[in-house]
Amino acid sequence: MKVFGLGKPRSKLGKFLDRHGISQQELVKKSKVNKATISRLCSGDAFQPSMKNAQKVIKAIRELTGKNVDYDDFWSM
Repeated sequence: MKVFGLGKPRSKLGKFLDRHGISQQELVKKSKVNKATISRLCSGDAFQPSMKNAQKVIKAIRELTGKNVDYDDFWSM
């Protein structure tokens, strides 16, 4: 299993990716969301994505993991 983000603060999304062995780069490719945006989303819970980007990220995660994740799993309204 791959280990990502050692020693860095991780958001709920970042921790989820780590647990499932998904790299941020894989998520960038699958979601077509900017690399800097994915990086900010994974590095702390303070950053909230636009609804458009959130939908792209959720769709990509569902395709990569087969899990039925939702906005509330990673961000609060």
